[in-house]
Amino acid sequence: MEEHREERCWEDLLPDALGLIFRNLSLQEMLTVVPRVCKSWSRVVSGPYCWQEIDIQEWSQQQNKPDQLTRMVHTLVTRSGDSFRRISVSGLPNDSLFTFIANHARSLKTLELPRSEISDCIVEDVAQRLSNVTFLDVSSCTKIGARALEAFGKNCKSLVGLRRVMHPIDVAGKVCQHDEARAIACSMPKLRHLEIGYMLIATNAVVEIASRCRDLSFLDLRGCWGVDDKLLQEKYPGLKVLGPRVDDCYENSFLEECSDDSDDDSIYSWEEFMDDEDYFAAAGSDEDEEALWADGHALEGLEVRFYGGGFGEGAFAGIDWPESP
Repeated sequence: MEEHREERCWEDLLPDALGLIFRNLSLQEMLTVVPRVCKSWSRVVSGPYCWQEIDIQEWSQQQNKPDQLTRMVHTLVTRSGDSFRRISVSGLPNDSLFTFIANHARSLKTLELPRSEISDCIVEDVAQRLSNVTFLDVSSCTKIGARALEAFGKNCKSLVGLRRVMHPIDVAGKVCQHDEARAIACSMPKLRHLEIGYMLIATNAVVEIASRCRDLSFLDLRGCWGVDDKLLQEKYPGLKVLGPRVDDCYENSFLEECSDDSDDDSIYSWEEFMDDEDYFAAAGSDEDEEALWADGHALEGLEVRFYGGGFGEGAFAGIDWPESP
């Protein structure tokens, strides 16, 4: 039986199956290691199968070069073929990059853009292109206010989750944010999950939100010192309220030190990859792929192992993968 056992190669797997496997790898591994294993794997990570969810939140928090962040977002959104359902990136440097995302957001459900430099005007201009969004994170986006929140609410009619958490530094010098609370109350009636930590609001503003958003089941008010949580609990017993008291210090996650990857001996280091403008310019092109395999650096002896995150139904439930060509 051993003699007749059929051996199947990894490169023969369907692209969507490989995409499910590769999404367990880190961003660095998908962009710098997988493409050098074989041509079929390179094609998979250059296509939409790996980029239904674009999560570069952790990576973007460590960036101080806006041009690299811009190139990365352009590359991954383009690879998704406009089929990405989630994008999570911190610190968009300008309105134009937000507009680019909105222009390709026909399948987008989850939009997470904390600490981004976006304005009220641009949100009002492009919000209609985000009509399918159901969860929004605009925490610490200090250049937007009630106008942007109202535009999101009026255009994202299926919005059920909003995260608008501020850092204490973000609201220093402000008197109140009652206009933002009213925009939420009047334009987002289907909200079920709301996080507005450290916003400068009073109890009456929160009561208006709770009375208008009748499906609201979770409300994060940590750091909202002007809110009477006992009154809310009495008035809305079915509403789970977190805060305003904060039991631990504010977790300023974007200031955490990143791990030191300086010992990485990969043939194409992460630093080299991020500085390679030619790669971003030609990412996914046939010429780029042929050049990659003509340089003699293919990983002939590479052993690939995948750990954790099983492949049962729960591992990919809700993911609408493109059909194999």
